[in-house]
Amino acid sequence: MLVVNPTFGRSLSGGETISLLPVDWREDAIALFSNSKPNAKDLLEGIRAKLGAFRRVDNIDFVYKNSASQPAPADVMKNVAGKYKAALLAIAD
Repeated sequence: MLVVNPTFGRSLSGGETISLLPVDWREDAIALFSNSKPNAKDLLEGIRAKLGAFRRVDNIDFVYKNSASQPAPADVMKNVAGKYKAALLAIAD
């Protein structure tokens, strides 16, 4: 999984070539990633509950960064990219 900032994206010309496989939203491991702002946890818990209506949730995990004002540490991003097929981000206030 390639983790990118969707606000800035990634240049397609002359950049790294990657192979993306489709996500199986009914089976694949998913990270619910919180930016640690107020209400982000509530939003992610609601998403997990809704996903539970049509898939198992034992491989849907919550991931939090330490501070809303700081980027996630590189080791956290590397762990998410290595362990999960998809990540849903909560940016809440």
